[in-house]
Amino acid sequence: MRKRHPVLDGRGVPELLTDFGHELPTRPTPTDSGRERRLFTIANSRGPRRRGRGWSPASAPVSVWRMTADQAPVLWPLVAGPALPPRGAQMGIDLFSRTSFYADPNGWVLDPNISVSNPNVFCFGKPGMGKSATVKAFCLRMMGFGYRTLVLGDPKDEYEILCRTLGVEPIAIGQGLNARINPLAFGPLAKGWAQLDPVEARQRATIVFSRWLTLLRGLIGSQRVGEHRVPVGPSEEAVLDAALRLLTGYATGNTTLAETTIPALWHLLDEPPTLLAQECRFASVRHFLDETRLLRDSLGQLVGGSLRGLFDDHTTIDLDWDAPIQSLSLSRLEGLGDQAVGMALMCLNSWGRAMREVAEPGDLRIVVRDESWKQLRLGVEAVKSFDADLRLSRRDGDIQFAIAHKPSDMLSAGDATSQAAAIAKDLLHLADTKILHGQDQKVADELQTLLGLPPIATGLVTDWCRQAPGRAVWLVGESVHKVQTVLHPAEHALTWTNQALAAAS
Repeated sequence: MRKRHPVLDGRGVPELLTDFGHELPTRPTPTDSGRERRLFTIANSRGPRRRGRGWSPASAPVSVWRMTADQAPVLWPLVAGPALPPRGAQMGIDLFSRTSFYADPNGWVLDPNISVSNPNVFCFGKPGMGKSATVKAFCLRMMGFGYRTLVLGDPKDEYEILCRTLGVEPIAIGQGLNARINPLAFGPLAKGWAQLDPVEARQRATIVFSRWLTLLRGLIGSQRVGEHRVPVGPSEEAVLDAALRLLTGYATGNTTLAETTIPALWHLLDEPPTLLAQECRFASVRHFLDETRLLRDSLGQLVGGSLRGLFDDHTTIDLDWDAPIQSLSLSRLEGLGDQAVGMALMCLNSWGRAMREVAEPGDLRIVVRDESWKQLRLGVEAVKSFDADLRLSRRDGDIQFAIAHKPSDMLSAGDATSQAAAIAKDLLHLADTKILHGQDQKVADELQTLLGLPPIATGLVTDWCRQAPGRAVWLVGESVHKVQTVLHPAEHALTWTNQALAAAS
């Protein structure tokens, strides 16, 4: 039986106060303000309390979700990090900021709000994860901003289709071919030498001979005597420097310097004049020959072996520096082994640096260095040569774009405690921009140890980036960006590098 509530009868508070002579104030009648009535009223959080109006006696339970900052945008368009300025090449989508991602290495250096001090770029990733496509897309899109591309060594002809599409024929370098490059070329610094004042002439000479010595130390130091590299100490360096100055005519005060070659250097050391022996402070020519035997034999091995027909004569190619791209192909050297390819890369890098010593204002280049790890494996002097190339980027404005498989490739120059490994490890800090494509889980420790990558970013590289080509984590200074590169259908054909695999299947 339904229980009835008792009917309460009696006087209220207003009546009781009236008995004592107190009158409660009455609510004033609202005046018409002339405003229109509101079309919508604010409903109760549980709905209107009337039949059929959806009223609920209890509110809905709150659902609790736990997730990381990079996962939250899946459920709600939250911004996990600030976007970079919309300048430069539009590469794709930054899934952290939910905006387009733009790459502008030189612009980042000039922006005080971005912690980037150099425009160099390192790109890492296992094969098939989209490294080449990212590099080519970057080069193509930066052409609209006045940049040209110089590929200093293409070991696998990956840039051949791109060059021909842009109307440029790549230059093939190989034994038996006509193309030769002299790594001891003066470059633009030789122009107008006779009109230079003594101070500027000495400055130019210092730059030229320093570049040549860096190359020669790398080439000679790549040779082995048993398990040890050929040493290139102060005495050997003094001999090389004196010989180069004598060959070019600088030692005798010539106003016009003569270009020399590595074979000419070897012949001069093998048959030294008395003047050279005295300049190097040897007691006699015989003493000179006895003390430089290992140096001369190493140079002779290079002239008759790895450099023969490639870098042993004056340059025979004439690059069109106004073309949008130039590529030097090394695919014909693949059968000679990684050491020959590494030496070729070192010679091309030195020659390319000579050609870019004096650049016209506004002549901006993207210098692509593919398979750079092959050069670093040639020893400590080869690492120093690569290090010197990267350090010049702030002076000439070129963007040095180096490509390797994983960060530890930079440490392949020697043992973990060797000088070469220490210098190679420091190379990672010469590029403030790093592009990390998909990697195996076993590389996670390298990402955290060598690059200081946080756990969330490491997880992206070893998981999300591996799920599709073109995905990468971009480290721009101290900021981390989760980027999906987006290619135009026409770019897919230019960046496709699996033609041989597709034809075989």
